[in-house]
Amino acid sequence: MGALAGKRVLVTGGAGFLGRQVCAQLRDYNPGTIIAPRKAEYDLTEQTAVRRMLDDHAPEVIIHLAAVVGGIGANQENPGRFFYENAVMGILLMEEARKRGVQKFVTVGTICSYPKHTPVPFREDDLWTGYPEETNAPYGIAKKALLVQGQAYRQQYGFDAITLLPVNLYGPGDNFDPGSSHVIPALIRKAIEARAAGRSMIEVWGTGAASREFLFVRDAAGGVVAAADRYDNPDPVNLGTGTEITIRALAERICALCGYRGELRWDSSRPDGQPRRCLDTTLARERFGWTARTDFRDGLRETIEWYEQARLRQG
Repeated sequence: MGALAGKRVLVTGGAGFLGRQVCAQLRDYNPGTIIAPRKAEYDLTEQTAVRRMLDDHAPEVIIHLAAVVGGIGANQENPGRFFYENAVMGILLMEEARKRGVQKFVTVGTICSYPKHTPVPFREDDLWTGYPEETNAPYGIAKKALLVQGQAYRQQYGFDAITLLPVNLYGPGDNFDPGSSHVIPALIRKAIEARAAGRSMIEVWGTGAASREFLFVRDAAGGVVAAADRYDNPDPVNLGTGTEITIRALAERICALCGYRGELRWDSSRPDGQPRRCLDTTLARERFGWTARTDFRDGLRETIEWYEQARLRQG
């Protein structure tokens, strides 16, 4: 019987993109209760709300997914908000959980915490070798602070806090809002709207030279739940596929899968973000037996189909 069996598990951000998948996969581990409170009920940036949530639900395990996130543009426009809200939510929640004797605390961090020029593939030992890429540094550092908090609480209080570092996620249910979406949903939306309107060209940020690694959301959820059940160590652990693709190749692949045959026009005045992103995923496999399973092309197809259906439903 695993560590989650029979436990009261609270998932912050449980109604979100990753959270819905985590809650679905948690059921396979036979928890006693899965609690997914909404922001409208409990504002986790307020200490009184955090205390009230923990008093109301008395969780034994917390998986902290709630975050304020977005693509390069959103990070550039909201650096103060992204730093403050992501830091304070995690700091308050972990402290109040520690006081109440919560048995396990899972922090889901971000690849944005890695230094801008991390050697590829990114290894967890490289996390402190430099400053993050400037456009998302406030978000990355806020999440990195929660790793330090978890390690400090383990050292001083024996608190079982773990930290996971997922690479960029994608999949059905992603955020397709052009003002805050990440690169895959942004490109899918642009390609489908251009195809529908018969436009001969779409504009893409940057030069296309930067590379990224992408993890299908169901695979990511499987990694989070497996770690919650089986991992107990202060070391952060990467969650990814260990493969990378340039943004130019990604855009071309998405356009092909969407049936869009127009021109891609690159706006080099816009930032590329971090030059390369690709993870070493050895620790996840060795420490709790997790590897990603979804083929990238299959995952893109499923994401595109989901968005096409969502557009139809919206009329």
